[in-house]
This record gives sequence, structure tokens and C-alpha cells, in this order.
Amino acid sequence: MKVPLGQLLLAVGGLIWVTGCASIGPPEPPSLELPKPPSDLRAMRKGDKVTLSWTVPARTTDRQSVRYLGETRICRGLDPALSECGAPVGEVAPEKLATADKSPGQKVAATYTDVLSAELAPRDPAAELTYAVEVLNASGRGAGLSNRVRVPAVPTLPPPELTAELSGEGVILRWTGIPPDPEGARLWHAYRVYRRQESRQERSTRAVLVEEVKIGTTEIVDRNLEWEETYYYHATIVSRVGMGLHPCSSQPSDSGTVGFTDCVGAVQIEGDDSPEVKVFAHDIFPPAVPSGLQAVFSGPGQPPFIDLIWAPVTDADLDGYNIYRREDRGAPVKVNQGPVKTPAFRDTQVAAGKTYFYSVSAVDLRGNESGRSEEASESVP
Repeated sequence: MKVPLGQLLLAVGGLIWVTGCASIGPPEPPSLELPKPPSDLRAMRKGDKVTLSWTVPARTTDRQSVRYLGETRICRGLDPALSECGAPVGEVAPEKLATADKSPGQKVAATYTDVLSAELAPRDPAAELTYAVEVLNASGRGAGLSNRVRVPAVPTLPPPELTAELSGEGVILRWTGIPPDPEGARLWHAYRVYRRQESRQERSTRAVLVEEVKIGTTEIVDRNLEWEETYYYHATIVSRVGMGLHPCSSQPSDSGTVGFTDCVGAVQIEGDDSPEVKVFAHDIFPPAVPSGLQAVFSGPGQPPFIDLIWAPVTDADLDGYNIYRREDRGAPVKVNQGPVKTPAFRDTQVAAGKTYFYSVSAVDLRGNESGRSEEASESVP
């Protein structure tokens, strides 16, 4: 049975109308443009400065891309929960948090440095400060605080004034000390001395710990160095709250960054760094003078010779020894061509009926020569 063309067109039109009506739903509410609170807030304290860092939100709470950012509030308090910001201690302007220029999927980091005042120092040295940030939209509204981070509120001490003097043993580092901590104090201190090496370009901004010593010490010697290198030294005072008065067994990392609980049962914070002291380790220092020189003649039945032995010099950069010989009333003359590598020498250039006087010096890898030892004499029959 054929369907009239008019009826067919009417049926198709009705189907299209029904299908179109089925695709229309209730209108979606407009986005509130509330940036999602950061969840990766971190804190690092050095001296009276607390540096906060976090990732700038790229999404809103309703999973939309952030288009407009407002300011970010810096929140601080003594309450570990820190449920609301209250009066912020600082703000980061929106232009410093702009995300428009970043590549898709690239995270943008933000930082803020809070300077602690002396009035914040609590009576309890173990007290902590709690930080959070609140990112607002262009209308000044936010979705709440970020994760909380806690920072020790222990007061720090100003750095010592460091001086450096080069010696044959190494670099002697001195400073003016402060009185030792009282016995049984909950808050106690130690000195840390750091060093960085100029020639290591890839690590030029990193400093390694030379030594940590208790308060009351005013001098250390850095023997672990390379001659003909340039070094930069600085010192700081670390404040600790914990048990005992002995330095911690754990040490800071190469970067000098220390955690808040590097030591078992102790909270520690480094103070500010002293100005760097530059030292060029130019080796003009000779090795130690050899000692214990003995001379022994041997010759019956064979060509005559005199054996020399002495105590070895233990300098790390020792290259060898020079042997000097003189006859009665004569001047000492070096008898070896190159440095003698062991603390022994056989002199075969001797003649019967003569007495010889010997002395020995030590020489290092850069040609610095020590004074000569006490003489030892021996006669050839």
C-alpha cells in the first residue's frame, strides 16, 4: 500500500521534532570561577626567612580551566589546624600568578618569603608556626585554604664573623665565639662551617659541610682541600630544640639544606650565613723536615758504600727526598739527580780515608723543599 507523500513528510517532521526535544536538558549553572586550593604547599626556613612554594591552580573547583586569578593570601598562625586565614601576613598579586602564557599541561610555581619578627618568638622553643595559602578569583572569592605546613618557631642567632688563614696543614678558620649553652637547656646551638669550590662550575652554587662543632669552639682546620684551588667559606649557627647537648650524628646535605627533624628527637633550624671568605690554596709550604738520619759504612770484600736511612715524612703531597753530603769543612752538595722516593739511600761515591757528613730534606709535588735534617757522619777506613 502506498503512503501519500504528504503523510510521509509529516511523519518525518514529527520524528525530527521529537528527537530535537529529547536533546534539550536543564541549563547548566554558570561557573563560580573558584580556583582549586593548592595541595602541594611546601616551606623551608633559613634564619628568620620562611620561603613558601606551591603550584598555581590551573583548574577551578568545577573542573573548568582557570581564566582569571585574583590575589593569593598568605596565612600564618600558631593553631596547627589553621581553619581560616583571618588577617593574611602577605599577598601575592595576580600578575605574578598569571597562567595565560604557560604551555598546556605545564605547571606554574609560585613562591613567597615571609620574614619572621622577633615579636613572634614564643616562650616555648618547641612551638611551631602553621602556614597555608588561599588563592582567590578575580572577584576576591576563594574555595578555601591549601594544605597546611608547619615550621619551627625557634629563634635563631646571627652568624659569627669568619676569618681564614692558609697554612701548611690546610685552611685555619676562626671566629669569635659565644658562651656555651647552659647545662640541660632545651634550646642549644652548634656552629656549622661550609665550603664551596670555585673550579667545579657545575656545583658552584653548592656548599658542602666542612665541620660542625659545639658552641665554645672558635677554630677548626680544613685539611680536606686541593692545592692551587679557590674556596669560599661561610659559617652559620644552628639552633636545636630536643634532648641532650651533643651534636647530632646526622649531617646536612651537600646543598646545605637541613630538614626540621634531621636529628633524632630534635628540631633544628640554621641561622643566616656569614659573608663568604675567599681563600686561594696556593702551596708555598714545604714538607716536614726528615728526622732520625743514620749513616752506616759497608765495604770489606766489596766496593765501599755508605747506607743512609731515616724516618719517613708523612705529608700527603710528598714527592721524595734530597740527599746532601759534605766533607770536613766543606759545603753540602746534593748528590741525587731526582727526588729519592723511599727513606733510604746508598752512597757509592765514597773514598777510603775520608769522613762524610750527610743531611736529608723533603720535597713536595710543587717543588717546595724542607729544611735539612740534622747531620749524620760516617768514616770510610
